[in-house]
This record gives sequence, C-alpha cells and structure tokens, in this order.
Amino acid sequence: MSVSEPMVWFVGAGPGDPELMTLKGLRLIRTADLILYAGSLVPECMTHEAKPGARVLDSSPMTLQETHALLRDTARAGKTAVRLHTGDPSLYGAVREQAALLDIENIPWGVVPGVSAAFAAAASACVSFTVPEVCQTLIITRLSGRTRVSEQEQLRLLAAHRTAMAVYLSTAEVEELQAELLLAGLDGETVVIIAHQVGWSGERIKKSVISRLAADVRDMGLTRQTVFLILPGENAGSRESRLYAADFCHGFRACKK
Repeated sequence: MSVSEPMVWFVGAGPGDPELMTLKGLRLIRTADLILYAGSLVPECMTHEAKPGARVLDSSPMTLQETHALLRDTARAGKTAVRLHTGDPSLYGAVREQAALLDIENIPWGVVPGVSAAFAAAASACVSFTVPEVCQTLIITRLSGRTRVSEQEQLRLLAAHRTAMAVYLSTAEVEELQAELLLAGLDGETVVIIAHQVGWSGERIKKSVISRLAADVRDMGLTRQTVFLILPGENAGSRESRLYAADFCHGFRACKK
C-alpha cells in the first residue's frame, strides 16, 4: 500500500525516546494530517515533528468509538492518520480491535514497528537476553490483571523453563511476581533489571536480584510503567559465541588454524 493513499497507520513510538523511533514512523508523523497518541504512555514530545496544521490529539480520555470516528473521518476525507502507540504495536497494544473497525468500513491501514521497552531496557542496562550455551530463549509475558492470563501461561510455569524473560504490566503486583519466580525454582540471586519509564527523561534502571525485587521496587516508589528483565544467564560467567571462533567455518569465512 502506498503511503500517499488515504489510510490509517499504526505507528510504534518506541519506549519514549524520540531518537528511537524508526525513520518510517518519523516520516509518517511529519506528513500526517491527524496524529492520535496515547498520552498516558507516549510522551507528547514524540509528536513535535508534526507538520503545521496537523491535528495532534491525546487519546487517553477517549473511547474506542471516539478514536475510530477520528481515524475514519480523516481517511474518508482523503487524508492520512497516524495512531501513535507506545513501544511496538504488536505487543500489548489495542490494534486488533481498532483495525477490525477499519476493516468493516473498508478503510486501508498499515503498521510500522517500534522498539519495545524490553529491548530499550536491555540496551540501557548493557545486558543481553541470550548467553551462549546457557540461555537461547526470551519469553515476553505479564501477570494476570484486568486482562486475564490463561492457566497455561501462568508465570511460574513459564519461568520454570529458566529462560530470559521480560515481564510487562506487573509493577503493582511485584510481590506476586517475586513469589512466582521463586516458586518456579529460580535462584534468589538471579539477576533482574528493573527498568522504569525507559526512554523518558525520568528513566530509571536498577540491577536487582529476585530475592530483593519487591523491596527494591518499593524503595524506588514504582507502581507502573516498569518492565522487569529476568536474566538467568547474567551469572554464568564468561561465555563466548562460537560465531567468530577461528575454527568456525561458514559460507563467508574459511576455517583458520
């Protein structure tokens, strides 16, 4: 679909740092006639590149029907609308229900990915989710809240795999999070990165461990907008990838003795 077509774009704003938005997302913001951004999660500065005359509205107090009406009317007028979502639109967003309403009215739409808070947090903390021969899997999940999590996805069942994890939307239940990780059999000294408002001016990153997690979160005064990185591989010591080993041959490099 051409960017010039009248349509709606769901754009991932990333975690909150304007420099972490994709070039495509920035181009669409600069050309959009309407920008709807979730002000409770997306800093207003993410809209500063809007063109003169563009409508820039905070969707926080709006219902699904109200945001849909704005997107629909903009598209029907032959103009471009950007729905600016925090992080990546595919993760804990509300794109599916918004897109379903657009489909009913045959309004074309597209998605631009964004940097999710988990990856921005790993970058800020200078850590890696994967560690050779120790951890090669990342699980992204959350505790049950007003949005329920199925029995098969209960955190202690997932944590029992001892993979790296990024746990979203669970700050208010941090005591439960800590308990579930310990009940899964994880060592209390397993490293946890506490990342609050990643990419915002008030970003706070703290290295903790499971046994101190709830206490550290309480001491920091956090109740929301925090992602937790559970990193079993951080205590594994030095582990080098085989990719650059002299005797590791592949189609672009011959073996070296």
